[in-house]
Amino acid sequence: MKIRDFGVEIWMNRYETTCEWNLAETCVESLTVAELLEMAGKTETILAELLPLKLTYGAIEGSARLRGLIAGLYEKQAVENVVVTHGAIGANALVHETLVEPGDRVISVLPTYQQHYSIPESYGADVQILKLTEANGFLPDLQELRLMATPGTKLIVLNNPNNPTGALMDRAYLEKIVEIARICGAWILCDEVYRGTDQQGDGMTASIADLYEKGISTGSMSKTYSLAGLRLGWIVARSELIHAVSIHRDYNTISVGMLDDHFAAIALENRDKILARSQAITRTNLAILSEWVDSEPLISWVRPKSGTTALLKYHLPMSSEAFCIKLLERTGVMLTPGSAMDMEGYLRIGYANSEAILREGLRRFSQFLTEWQ
Repeated sequence: MKIRDFGVEIWMNRYETTCEWNLAETCVESLTVAELLEMAGKTETILAELLPLKLTYGAIEGSARLRGLIAGLYEKQAVENVVVTHGAIGANALVHETLVEPGDRVISVLPTYQQHYSIPESYGADVQILKLTEANGFLPDLQELRLMATPGTKLIVLNNPNNPTGALMDRAYLEKIVEIARICGAWILCDEVYRGTDQQGDGMTASIADLYEKGISTGSMSKTYSLAGLRLGWIVARSELIHAVSIHRDYNTISVGMLDDHFAAIALENRDKILARSQAITRTNLAILSEWVDSEPLISWVRPKSGTTALLKYHLPMSSEAFCIKLLERTGVMLTPGSAMDMEGYLRIGYANSEAILREGLRRFSQFLTEWQ
């Protein structure tokens, strides 16, 4: 199997541990262990929970405690509809591995996380790209999707809220996509790692797993829940699909770490506190970023409605990679070039780090832009 270089991950690996001001980060500002335990009221008692744990493989599909908590994030799901994975990246890879065969038609939006078109392409699938555009608010064009979704289409892949644009499909929009998928018999995989960060209401996007009998939701503790270091994600789908996934999962996962499982359960038992923190950060910081964009004549965008990232259009005659390297070298500010996401001419900015990092990073970014005005 041959597969393309993973553009975003190569870029992040190259620069994120050495940059001074990280505006490429996609997680809501990570929690420390101390902060998590304080939220949970377990600062004084955690060792009593951990010290007796015998570090076996643990529950193979994830503990019943954790799987029940994950099921509780959805409207219609139960423990048997959940399997725990090594991050959402593991969840997505397992779904593609389970469903996609050579010659299958797979429809993926772009931009999105590169897994969702490069993995099926590597399996020999007939990958059709549904390009998201500013003209449609970076939402899928439903008429174009209808034309692509020919009878027998195996899989439609969405990302909601979208990375990197922050576009959001509400329940009604998702239901229209379900209608299209049902006609052609396709599964829908929706990567929902940013679910819970909507700018309005309770912040919680409707899930495809609750809307469609062949809907598959993937999620993780990394983005909204600020615990990327746990490396813990999940797949939520009907039990037959979970069983099929588990056959593949036995070959590459066995189980997630017992400590990761334990801390993820603690976090989800206190999810209201974590979600309130995440929404306060994303809503405050997006307002800061929006004011900044309004003040910069060389930058334009479609304002995100959810998530932790935005796609910025820059109006300068250079490649996005050259732009980002110059910015990093001159200011210490790290962004992600659109070319790493097959979106040349754009920049991805992450705005959910600390407010201080965002403000200083934007100040330096403005200084850099003045050189070109």
